[in-house]
Amino acid sequence: MSGVVGGANGADGVGAPGGGRSGQLKHTGLRAGWTTGACATAAATAAYTALLTGEFPDPVTVTLPKGHTPSFALAAEELGDGAWAMAGVVKDAGDDPDVTHGALVRATVRALPAGAGVVFVAGPGVGTVTKPGLPLPVGEPAVNPVPRQLMRDHVARVAEAYGARGDVEITVSVDHGEEIARSTWNPRLGILGGLSILGTTGVVVPYSCSAWIDSIRRGVDVARAAGHTHVAGCTGSTSEKTVVAEYGLPEDALLDMGDFAGAVLKYVRRHPVDRLTLCGGFAKLSKLAAGHMDLHSGRSQVDKGFLAGLARRGGADAALCEDIAGANTGLAALQLSLAAGVALGDLVAAEARDQALAVLRGAPVAVDVICIDRAGTVVGRSAVRGPR
Repeated sequence: MSGVVGGANGADGVGAPGGGRSGQLKHTGLRAGWTTGACATAAATAAYTALLTGEFPDPVTVTLPKGHTPSFALAAEELGDGAWAMAGVVKDAGDDPDVTHGALVRATVRALPAGAGVVFVAGPGVGTVTKPGLPLPVGEPAVNPVPRQLMRDHVARVAEAYGARGDVEITVSVDHGEEIARSTWNPRLGILGGLSILGTTGVVVPYSCSAWIDSIRRGVDVARAAGHTHVAGCTGSTSEKTVVAEYGLPEDALLDMGDFAGAVLKYVRRHPVDRLTLCGGFAKLSKLAAGHMDLHSGRSQVDKGFLAGLARRGGADAALCEDIAGANTGLAALQLSLAAGVALGDLVAAEARDQALAVLRGAPVAVDVICIDRAGTVVGRSAVRGPR
């Protein structure tokens, strides 16, 4: 899911795409796509060329950081009164489930006085940074540093080709971007008014989930910059409500962890906070307790045998352990334990906390874990424990 400053990474293993079509990832059969940053660069290149020559290159070819040279067909173009030109490119995210797939990314280029350089402006549908902790200062358009450099580089090439100075204002906009941004983490991170123009390689790797992980990192950065000493990694909206009710944490201290427990722990290890609470569904956190850092159902499964072992440690008899090991779901295992008076939820929470501390490797972070059921009821919790 794209939409936050920091953006989707990727490109390793991407074929040599071109001709305006996404490349195919080697060994996967999936099509790679292009970031909003790549699309904005293509649109800005076409618009600046038209501003200088009166003609829009279509398709327009750009060079991305890892050497890819995709060509983009123009979906919109308009030449002003000689002072500005606008070009638009439709984003193709390939086979990635990206909320910005199909969005029309526009760049309007205006000439500026000599020495002004390249100035970026947030047009309709592009957000503005309002909180510290992101790679851009407060008040700046949410056009990520790598796309900014890409656009500067391409403006310089066009200027050199046509004997111009390259002093321009680039207004980047995304049709319906403000509406699309509601499906991203931008509002929580303090990016208001629309989407971010992002990407570090220009290539979207399908299902890499790198944008989500980058959002986690930016969330930690924002929380630290805001002075929060206690943050919570939550698997979803229900667990967010739980930690807010438990601890009164503000919105910008909540990390949308999803399935990426490992991403939260590894980043907090490098950028510590005093306390980290992990909160999520019992089944998901049982995977963390078993040592899995990716909690997605397609990449890790609830191990009922592991749960039976924990229950035995908590006093369950052989018959109950056998029933837990043969349970259909993690929730069923929990219900069996609760009926027998065995605190399996607490045992899972404590084991998940200890796994988290192991990943933190002695970083100065105290951790606690809360397990909930689907209704948001707390079914297990650990004590707070600091570095081992």
